[in-house]
Amino acid sequence: MDKGIILLAAGGTGGHLFPAEALAHELKVSGYSVHLVTDSRAERFAGKFPADEIHVVPSATIGSRNPVKLARSVWKLWTGLRAARRLIGRLKPRAVVGFGGYPTVPPLLAAIGMGVPSLIHEQNAVMGRANKMLASRVQAIAGGFLPEGGGAFAAKTVTTGNPVRPAVIEAAGASYATSSGEMPFHLVVFGGSQGAQYFSKAVPQAVCRLDDALRQRLKVTQQARPEDREGVIAAYEKLGVAAEVSHFFTDMAARIASAQLVICRSGASTVSEISVIGRPAILVPYPYALDHDQAANAAALAAKGGARVIAQVELTAERLAGILSDAMSNPEALAQMAASARETGKPDAARLLASVVEAIASGSTVAKFKETRS
Repeated sequence: MDKGIILLAAGGTGGHLFPAEALAHELKVSGYSVHLVTDSRAERFAGKFPADEIHVVPSATIGSRNPVKLARSVWKLWTGLRAARRLIGRLKPRAVVGFGGYPTVPPLLAAIGMGVPSLIHEQNAVMGRANKMLASRVQAIAGGFLPEGGGAFAAKTVTTGNPVRPAVIEAAGASYATSSGEMPFHLVVFGGSQGAQYFSKAVPQAVCRLDDALRQRLKVTQQARPEDREGVIAAYEKLGVAAEVSHFFTDMAARIASAQLVICRSGASTVSEISVIGRPAILVPYPYALDHDQAANAAALAAKGGARVIAQVELTAERLAGILSDAMSNPEALAQMAASARETGKPDAARLLASVVEAIASGSTVAKFKETRS
């Protein structure tokens, strides 16, 4: 039975698109048609996104003080708003759901102005700029790490967790495998679109400082920017370390599941996926995030014992080498960390978020939804 269309709006990065993709799968199973509004950056992810149609609507950030650039941004937003109104008028969605990023602003503002039920999902522990702008106007706020009982919008906030993709749920079925003695030790390193450059230098430099016996056990999977890839490959080849290096892995969930240890940034989707799969991690928050959201996300997992958080400025090659050496020599400690990470995971987040969307689309309120859930 076709229950109608739900329109999802998300910025074109994995952090915004992955939870939207997970929700899309859940809504499709429930009988909804799903359309996606995003930007051109989403092309590399769009192949797996289960949308009936993907739309690109003009949008822009308003961050420049240059009057010419500011005028261009305002005009682009206005153009996007008009395009979004036409799109919503044609599709007549039951609800519009925003996942953050500047491409969500025109469709959400259009939906609000046209009286279409609307809600946003905030992946991080600190609300992003686009969602902050929209929070007072939408009917519901779903949060990955946002507290349900506090903040300016507590009455309409539901903590759902961050939806994770079906591939992550599948990967979560694999138990954590310890590595001891001379067994291979799988290390997975990734940093996202903005954060991989630092790891391209830091991790090989740390591996260089390990004892030969430990280096021989290492099997590395590492994400690197295209311009850094050859240098990272050469560094590992010189050290005699087996490594797969790429700017993007399509099967990252499975690679995380096979890891004994993960070193990565702490974006909301990353922290949520590591938690659901249940793997120990060294989290290095991206230091240039505008709202320091990654540090807050990392703290949430570290507080439960599922990860260790180290600021980038404090993570020298010597210190990282020491951490790796200790980790490879203490499989029981890593296993405990993996178990703690799994305890914090929310594998049912997509289902819960879909329930919130259905409630809002049907004209209900967050208060009524909370009553039925309790």
